[in-house]
Amino acid sequence: MSRSLLKWYDRSNRDMPWRRNPLPWWVWVSEIMLQQTRVDSVIGYFNRFIERYPSPQSLAESSLDELMGYWAGLGYYARARNLHKAANQVVDLHGGRVPNDPEKFRALAGVGRYTCAAVQSIAFGEPMAVLDGNVIRVLSRLERIDKNPKLATVKDQFWTLADALLDHERAGDFNQAMMELGATVCTPKKPKCLLCPLMDMCRARQEIDPETLPIRVPKKKRPVIQMVAGLSTAEDDSIWLVRRPEKGLLGGLWSLPMVQGDTHDALETLNLNPQDACQTVRHGFTHQIWDISTYPCEGKPICANFDEVRAFKVSEIKTLGLGGPSLKALRVCGIDLPRRRGAG
Repeated sequence: MSRSLLKWYDRSNRDMPWRRNPLPWWVWVSEIMLQQTRVDSVIGYFNRFIERYPSPQSLAESSLDELMGYWAGLGYYARARNLHKAANQVVDLHGGRVPNDPEKFRALAGVGRYTCAAVQSIAFGEPMAVLDGNVIRVLSRLERIDKNPKLATVKDQFWTLADALLDHERAGDFNQAMMELGATVCTPKKPKCLLCPLMDMCRARQEIDPETLPIRVPKKKRPVIQMVAGLSTAEDDSIWLVRRPEKGLLGGLWSLPMVQGDTHDALETLNLNPQDACQTVRHGFTHQIWDISTYPCEGKPICANFDEVRAFKVSEIKTLGLGGPSLKALRVCGIDLPRRRGAG
């Protein structure tokens, strides 16, 4: 299996900057960005990020506010906050070098079992298997495991299998090959079985329809939440924004003053007086959907539910760590802001 898989990977792997230059810091940043995000969405962010933050020390010396400007649009912002904290730990505890020690690396902020295994195997050759959604899909079809992979006991079974199959001589390449196979060949729908290097070993292909695995649990319907935002300008035409609390959805990002509720109560909560008709826009998260009504308003918003309030010129907002819902709302209101991948 390993020979067939690695031969295929050596011939077919996609070109990615962190593969061309697998420095520990590059691999680490790429793995954090790739969590919950597709490769084609990450590459542009990664190149821009690495140009600004070429080392853990450069990130540690940066403000969290600046970092959010480089991360905005990628989503799951706790990843960025943890990476910033971990970079500081690397500087303080490891002399600015990513530790080549699984135990020490695992102790850093935001580093779980998968991230530790991925970085340590790819950057340092440590014989540690990875398990992500792509690998689970490959393994479930290869061994015909028709159990819910979200259950802890079943996930442990997948980890055990991944460890058993790992090629210790080329652990990093093997892990990337498994993930690459799941992303490009053993896909969730219409898998390209005839192109698969493991075709003759796959029990699902021999016995059932591979597309039925892994077992899928029906997703809950996302609730739609009504949000009201105020677009209020200062005397110099700069726009009032608020910083959202660090913990919670869109934590630490700048946003239009925005709360849940009906128009009157929401704007009263923000100390804003509405003027004309609103503009509406929808923004989807993985677990909920926001329908945002944005009203042109007068006055400075209050800070009761937010950490900070400031007025920014449009030129400043273009490089600010601005949440996706506010970016959409500002654009639909006619503010000239560039689109960004991942923010609609």
